[in-house]
Amino acid sequence: MLNEQQATSAALGQAGPFAQAGFLKIEKLGKTYQADKPVFADVSFTVARGEFVCIIGHSGCGKTTVLNVLAGLDAATEGHAFMDGREIAGPSLERGVVFQSHALMPWLTVRQNIAFAVKSKWPDWKTPEVNAHVEKHVDMVGLLPAIDKKPSQLSGGMKQRVGIARAFAIQPKMLLLDEPFGALDALTRGTIQDELMGIVRQTQQTVFMITHDVDEAILLSDRILLMSNGNESNGHYVPGGLAEVVVNPLPRDRTRAQLHHLPSYYEVRNHIVDFLVSRAKAH
Repeated sequence: MLNEQQATSAALGQAGPFAQAGFLKIEKLGKTYQADKPVFADVSFTVARGEFVCIIGHSGCGKTTVLNVLAGLDAATEGHAFMDGREIAGPSLERGVVFQSHALMPWLTVRQNIAFAVKSKWPDWKTPEVNAHVEKHVDMVGLLPAIDKKPSQLSGGMKQRVGIARAFAIQPKMLLLDEPFGALDALTRGTIQDELMGIVRQTQQTVFMITHDVDEAILLSDRILLMSNGNESNGHYVPGGLAEVVVNPLPRDRTRAQLHHLPSYYEVRNHIVDFLVSRAKAH
């Protein structure tokens, strides 16, 4: 399977600046619900500190399961996941998670939702310190005017901004994003993509993100993991897994407006689309 990875890296710009380091290490991860048909098997990859990695694949390939294992919300059937030298076992404030649904507490204001997370991370902080920290991160996503509003008073995009601010506010070692913009309209999605990109560059945050949007992956990520689906052919079942790793050759200071004009953009995009259309079943 990984011979394709090597070919892809050679075609699209080689290993990139993050290839050597392994802040996050995934070793031979597998998940089985039905005994003779693992959803995926033998998934191994690393993520460097400060790297932004996206994972793409069709529904059912196990993307969300991988992310849930990294979040400590699910356990793999096989293999191990390590972050910063320690095996992941259960949820931790060292990992911030943003789901497609914002998961805000509806009876609390924006300030109170984020403060709840901040006080969980730093229980000894006094109220002025908590408030200053909350306000700083709400300002990062442009929501200071709405800081004392409740979720019912916010649009979908604003709620997702609060979720992102809350995740950044606990200063996690790694940020996990499960299609955070999937339910937003195109204009709002583009605006929040730009905001996220700016915050990640400012904070040097390590990010692992699920997306179905090829352009979003090319815009945001340093590397793109392509997952294959399990496949049954002639009575023989082949589990899904990590089929390829695409290194993004575009300059890291790229913007959404210039993306389509950059050399190599269409080469990378066409390669990923071709995988999704023609090669996304394990073989």
